[in-house]
Amino acid sequence: MKKLISILEERIIADKQALSLAKRDNDKFCEGYLRVSFYNRRPRFYQVFPNDKSSERYLKKNDIKIAKNLAQKKYHADFIKHCENEINYLEKVKKKISTMNLNLLYDNLSDVRKSLVNPYILDKEQSAMKWQNKKIQTTDFLEENKVYETKRGELVRSKSEAIIADILYELDIPYHYEKALFLKNGEVRFPDFTLYNKETGTEIYFEHFGLLDERDYLKASLKKLDEYQKNNIFLGKNLIFTFETDQHPLNSKVIKKMLKELFLLN
Repeated sequence: MKKLISILEERIIADKQALSLAKRDNDKFCEGYLRVSFYNRRPRFYQVFPNDKSSERYLKKNDIKIAKNLAQKKYHADFIKHCENEINYLEKVKKKISTMNLNLLYDNLSDVRKSLVNPYILDKEQSAMKWQNKKIQTTDFLEENKVYETKRGELVRSKSEAIIADILYELDIPYHYEKALFLKNGEVRFPDFTLYNKETGTEIYFEHFGLLDERDYLKASLKKLDEYQKNNIFLGKNLIFTFETDQHPLNSKVIKKMLKELFLLN
């Protein structure tokens, strides 16, 4: 609902700016109005004078500026009328929506009642919290290798994964570590991170390839990317990845910039 109100506000501001721009032209128009007729499929322009409609002036090629001026005059008058109507309508709609915000019915409940009620409509923050708090299936494979603690207090398998997790936490991007992903063939994979996009309500998978110097690891990583593509998970759409080698260590600044761009964060 907040997003809808924001869209209305942006449109109202744009309309008011356009209206102000249009009104600057109020005194720039010629007398009369434009009449258009056709001869041999070619337009002919006439300047008609309102006090004597029988008296009109044929506009020759040299008078094209007058024709344009009169055409703009008609558009100008129609635009101002409809723009003012749209602004009035949008402001009424915005006011009505603000007083009918269904999310407030839940937000205004006491904490005790909130714990007892299952809301029918969630805003993006509530949806993100619900996604974050949902119990997930993960893996206990080589659990003993999870020795790096994140700022959120969980354990991950590498220092690089801890850095990525901390960036996600800092940017307030909801995520799960090694959340089960069920493929079409019935197999299960566990992406390093599954992210939640608050704006779209969709999941994005985030893989970090940290040993690309090793041939077997590289082959396994390419196979994983191929599996994702076969399951409609495509790079740049719902899949992102980072990598590092001995010569190209993890760049946290680049990761942070990439995530800000992807999630439209300031």
